[in-house]
Amino acid sequence: MDGSSYFQGLLKTHYNMEKNLLASAGCSPEIIAHSILVSEKACAIARRVNINYDYALIRRGGLLHDIGRSKTHGIEHALVGAGIARSYGLSEELIRIIARHIGAGITAHEAERLGLPKKDYLPLTPEEKIVSYADNLTCGVRELSFAEALERFKAMLGPAHEGIALFLKQHHEIRSWMQEAPDGMSGENSP
Repeated sequence: MDGSSYFQGLLKTHYNMEKNLLASAGCSPEIIAHSILVSEKACAIARRVNINYDYALIRRGGLLHDIGRSKTHGIEHALVGAGIARSYGLSEELIRIIARHIGAGITAHEAERLGLPKKDYLPLTPEEKIVSYADNLTCGVRELSFAEALERFKAMLGPAHEGIALFLKQHHEIRSWMQEAPDGMSGENSP
């Protein structure tokens, strides 16, 4: 077996492990399908950036970011998911991706307003930011352009909500990390 085949087999094994974790936690097939899409989107974004990052962590974070939806679909699903991930013995890096993936992050003030423990849930590492951004560019199992995602945020939160500014900042930061886009891929609508 050549190195490439071995690597592909290893990825498939890990991919199946995460899918099994989601299923054993009680995630619906729709949540699993969404999580697969977010992971694929996050990996596609990661391949285009020119910064240091952990590709496997991004792939796993994308797959497991919504594990908390096995218990609740409320805003607290991120914290519930972090607890589930902790109970499975997953890494702290992965737990932080799960806890910080909501929107483009939640400030302590907004967390308190939402009934969450008062602390910042802002993505800090490149891996956290890329998974959060990829999640923002999906709606269920449909990919969104940045413009569509921005309009969706504005409709949900209101145009003056702090989450809009956080999403714009996240978008511009990740775009600044990207390598020169291939022909036809540049512009505000491409991730």
